[in-house]
Amino acid sequence: MGTKSPSDLLRRARAVALRAWKVLRVNWHLGATAFGGPPAHFKIFNDKFVKKTQWIDEQIYQELFSIVQSLSGPASTKMLYCINLIRDGFLAALFSFLIWSLPGAIGMYGLSIGVASIDETLPRPVYALLSGLNAATVGVIALAAVELSEKAITDRITRIAVFISATAGMLYNALWYFPVLMVISGITTLVFDYRLLHKPVTAIAYQVARVKRLGSRNPAVKRRSSEEDAAAIVGGRGVQLQERQPSPSSNPQAQSLQQQPKLPLAEQQGKSASALASAAESEPRIIPRDMQLNFSWKTGTFIITCFFLSFIAAMVLRSVLPHPAPLLYRLFSNMYLAGTIIFGGGPVVIPLLREYVVAEGWVSPRDFLVGLALIQAFPGPNFNFAVFLGSLTAINNGYSSIGGALIAWIAIFSPGLILVHGTMGIWSAARNRRWVKALLRGINAGAVGLIYTAVYRIWQVGYIDEGFQAGRSLGDDPWWVVVVVTSFVGGRWFGFPAPLSIILGAVMGLLRYAVVNA
Repeated sequence: MGTKSPSDLLRRARAVALRAWKVLRVNWHLGATAFGGPPAHFKIFNDKFVKKTQWIDEQIYQELFSIVQSLSGPASTKMLYCINLIRDGFLAALFSFLIWSLPGAIGMYGLSIGVASIDETLPRPVYALLSGLNAATVGVIALAAVELSEKAITDRITRIAVFISATAGMLYNALWYFPVLMVISGITTLVFDYRLLHKPVTAIAYQVARVKRLGSRNPAVKRRSSEEDAAAIVGGRGVQLQERQPSPSSNPQAQSLQQQPKLPLAEQQGKSASALASAAESEPRIIPRDMQLNFSWKTGTFIITCFFLSFIAAMVLRSVLPHPAPLLYRLFSNMYLAGTIIFGGGPVVIPLLREYVVAEGWVSPRDFLVGLALIQAFPGPNFNFAVFLGSLTAINNGYSSIGGALIAWIAIFSPGLILVHGTMGIWSAARNRRWVKALLRGINAGAVGLIYTAVYRIWQVGYIDEGFQAGRSLGDDPWWVVVVVTSFVGGRWFGFPAPLSIILGAVMGLLRYAVVNA
């Protein structure tokens, strides 16, 4: 009775094949053509899935952008995964991830084999080529930052959040710092939208005015001045006081009227803020049926709980294994840890991975910097850099290169994808609440600000040559500034796609070498 007929199985297989074909038809080229790292990827996804295919609308896109930026792991990979998850379910999301990640992963694996066999110093034309790629990448990311800012900035408070997040991210760098900036941005917009500070500020203004009035030697004049100051502090919304007579004792009714509105003023402001929040709360977001996710918050919570249990188990196992633990397991645990605790996507994880492989002595600083320059110019997710590092780690320690690459690839991507999959279940239940929208609006603005931080970070180390393989600022040579500006202007006003800008940057780098060494 429980067995299915051949026709049912055939129908199901046909439906799965049709779904896989749809995913392949829409996603097939992204892993090979999406250059520029996560900031550029987000723009590409917006153009493709919001404007062209209309798989999701702009509001869902902005919500997803906030979610993936607020979680650890590869940001653009999580975005693509979530879009396909909403559209066609888990298998489609997993298939889209493979289409997206494998081309770049295979390319980085091949490059790791080549880098492992080269001399300590690269030919100078290669350094010029890599510097040109880095400079063009900076222009592409800067363009993506500007265009995403235009969508994220909806009012003055989000404009401030973008600015503060960008500047604060440039001033300091730590594992915990970027997520804290995004959370602060979210809390700021939440407080602003609900006017949570308005009532306390109003009450303080009233108390200040009252103290000034009581301490005045001329109550008739000072009382009026204090009340007007309090009204000005709260935005001029106080009840206008009636005109006083020169002597308060001659008109006691006027004196009484002047004192009455002050205490109810704070209450009225608080009530108006609450009424505004309640009114917005009662207007739920209408989500098209084909954009709804049939995924319960209980399932999402279960997935997240299982992930953290696996993370704890992996870290405990690492500590109890005989020291030193097997190298390939240490590689797995380091990459699993990186994928779990590093926020901000590729621009953040790439420099910080240095602590997990170079400090361990598995990969040389030179090879790390070569891979860093190459991954900036590679299509697909920047987290594929882990494939490069895993392969070199295995080669340098006598293990199979494919084994090291595969272990690093699985370990670095798994945490972010598992977490965002579970979070989608919770999000589907909470997305219509106004406080969630307010929070995500600020997180979105803070995340966009951090893209400017990524521009600054790559700018500071983008210029590499034989004498400074650790990288110098692109501003040290005007030519690289020209490459950055060309990439930005070409994309902004002439419609250059990101791959063309990257290739043009490489050509300009080689041109500089030819002119300087002619």
